[in-house]
Amino acid sequence: MKTGGTNLRSVLVVTNDSTVFLKKGLATAFEMFGGRAAEIKKLVTKLDNAKKDGRKMCDVSYGVISTRFGFVHGSLVITNYEEVMSKKEDYERVQKEKDYLGQLNQISMYFDRVIVCVPKDMFAMMLGDETFQHGKVIAVTCPLFQGECANRGWVFLERKGSRLGTRNAEEIFRIIENES
Repeated sequence: MKTGGTNLRSVLVVTNDSTVFLKKGLATAFEMFGGRAAEIKKLVTKLDNAKKDGRKMCDVSYGVISTRFGFVHGSLVITNYEEVMSKKEDYERVQKEKDYLGQLNQISMYFDRVIVCVPKDMFAMMLGDETFQHGKVIAVTCPLFQGECANRGWVFLERKGSRLGTRNAEEIFRIIENES
């Protein structure tokens, strides 16, 4: 989209919930999760505050695939909960209950870029479901999916240990900056 003479990219950053809850009671989904989600939130903040040629570089939205609520935008107020999904069977159960893949399919079509940082089994479900038919994906995932990402014209970044990693965060920022 064009805004004030510069290309303002719309970016959606998607991750899953964490067992580390930073708040008791109510908080936004962005504020609620710590742990491995912290490095993703750091990238979101960096992108949101970035300027290029004196103007805002991009519009950033953050969303969490949560065990209790399905896919929620980072600005929505949620409450902490007891159980957090951690394995393939959990991801499949929550998908049946909440249809987070359907929610992501609908919302992702409105973004120029979708950055996906989720566990391997959840990412496999996204591929099988054709969740991201619209937009351009940057996938931080395991090498098993490198070829599939290439076939779809997506950017593949290898996930090593943490959800994102410093090098991947720097590469994502560079990609978004070059496209803005």
